[in-house]
Amino acid sequence: MGYKMKTNSAAKKRFKVTATGKVKYRRAFGRHNLGKVKKQSTKRKYRKLALIHKTNMYEMPRLLPYMNK
Repeated sequence: MGYKMKTNSAAKKRFKVTATGKVKYRRAFGRHNLGKVKKQSTKRKYRKLALIHKTNMYEMPRLLPYMNK
């Protein structure tokens, strides 16, 4: 019987894989101090999902071994 690799629990909560195999994540710093501390343009930026950089993609197969490529 073969060995099943375990998916990293933190990674499966934080990342989503697109249909083309890219990995999306939610930007940091968008949880609090959203009143008068941060600019409106900054808050708009935090609402959008971002793609991880290609230099960090080499870590994804270890964290999410069953992600669709």
